[in-house]
Amino acid sequence: MNILYDERVDGVLPDVDKAALLQALRARLPDLEILHQQEELRPYECDGLSAYRTTALLVVLPRHLDEVQGILRVCHERHVPVVARGAGTGLSGGALPLEKGVLLVMARFNNILHIDPAARTARVQPGVRNLAISQTVAPFGLYYAPDPSSQIACSIGGNVAENAGGVHCLKYGLTVHNLLKIDILTVEGEYLTLGSEALDSPGFDLLALFTGSEGMLGVITEVTVKLLPKPQTAKVLLAAFDSVEKAGRAVGDIIAAGIIPGGLEMMDNLALRAAEDFIHAGYPVDAEAILLCELDGVEADVHDDCDRVRQVLEQAGATEVRQARDEAERVRFWAGRKNAFPAVGRLSPDYYCMDGTIPRRELPGVLRAIAALSDEYGLRVANVFHAGDGNMHPLILFDANQPGELDRAETLGGKILELCVKVGGSITGEHGVGREKINQMCAQFNSDELTVFHAVKAAFDPGGLLNPGKNIPTLHRCAEFGAMHVHLGQLPFPDLERF
Repeated sequence: MNILYDERVDGVLPDVDKAALLQALRARLPDLEILHQQEELRPYECDGLSAYRTTALLVVLPRHLDEVQGILRVCHERHVPVVARGAGTGLSGGALPLEKGVLLVMARFNNILHIDPAARTARVQPGVRNLAISQTVAPFGLYYAPDPSSQIACSIGGNVAENAGGVHCLKYGLTVHNLLKIDILTVEGEYLTLGSEALDSPGFDLLALFTGSEGMLGVITEVTVKLLPKPQTAKVLLAAFDSVEKAGRAVGDIIAAGIIPGGLEMMDNLALRAAEDFIHAGYPVDAEAILLCELDGVEADVHDDCDRVRQVLEQAGATEVRQARDEAERVRFWAGRKNAFPAVGRLSPDYYCMDGTIPRRELPGVLRAIAALSDEYGLRVANVFHAGDGNMHPLILFDANQPGELDRAETLGGKILELCVKVGGSITGEHGVGREKINQMCAQFNSDELTVFHAVKAAFDPGGLLNPGKNIPTLHRCAEFGAMHVHLGQLPFPDLERF
């Protein structure tokens, strides 16, 4: 599987005079904000998907917005590709640099600019950590709802770029549902504001268009998010099952009963054993699968919902249903789930985290199919995912030092994503497409749909300089991948006005 940029099918990138580019950037930035030596570039050669690495031509770490604007203008004038990077925690290779490009690191823009408790909004720079927002507004009884597992480290700019979710997105939505406004810089260095603090603003919803665009349309410079009041109470039920299929059916039964949990997570035996050894959360390690169901809101409503969910779980075949006895146990239950990824990392030298979504009704069948694929490719798969909205995170365990195992893991991952599409789902729920899933985009979308995506890209970035080779495949790549027939070769971008 060809993951790294391939000019043959991804588009030819212009050759860059590194010395001349370095000189132009030094006219706008202090030397300490420009990295160009090989040993300086190495820490930035990958994001959270560490199996794929490329060394950037240059890395820049600006401190001020006028410097970001200057970088973009220099690169635009010289036709140099730019890849924006936040905290580098992404799991799809979205911030993978280019050998002929500049890596623009926005991590130093990490200030919370304004909190408005009355309006329940926060205005922050893109490098602010997700969790830092909730920590800062906690004294006002507020919090920021999207909570990816990496929330202690991931940045809000990266969350917007990938439309990140988290364990509570079933009830409270993804990043796009918790945004009011963003400020961006275009590839030409022009400032734009997308969205509004007003509840309804006229015109096309460019904020929603930009959210999840993976750095292909502009560089985020400021984000205004919605804040929510902390619920009066939150209770967690843990249910154990003797088969993953029963656990999968129970998920649909809960939603069908008219109950919308704050979070509804599933872990299979391999994942829950790893998490229990790592965190000691109190999980039943003899279960084939567990569900964690959190209910939050007003005390009386939560009490009634807990009783209803317990009844549904027991009818679905749960062998054990346990409610967290106190807040400390509730936190332990969630700590096990949020640390499942690093816990699984103790089982194998490497793992490959997938991110597909499926209709909830398809969970039992898809889990059976994943088990069959695991046997076929001879690689263990641990299932940890947001069951409530069908967002699956199969973790494929492999050893990159063993010849052929990485290739098998990639192929197995692709098969799982294609399975998601086949049953009416999507190849990504919250991690983004990046470089990792570029080929599977050819399976999910036809040539007409991809051409529309390219037209949107061309409206914002006519030269294709922002994060090229990510998210949207060329039709040539899809033809090479074998997912579609392309007539008359590469289609040109339409000649469009910017908006």
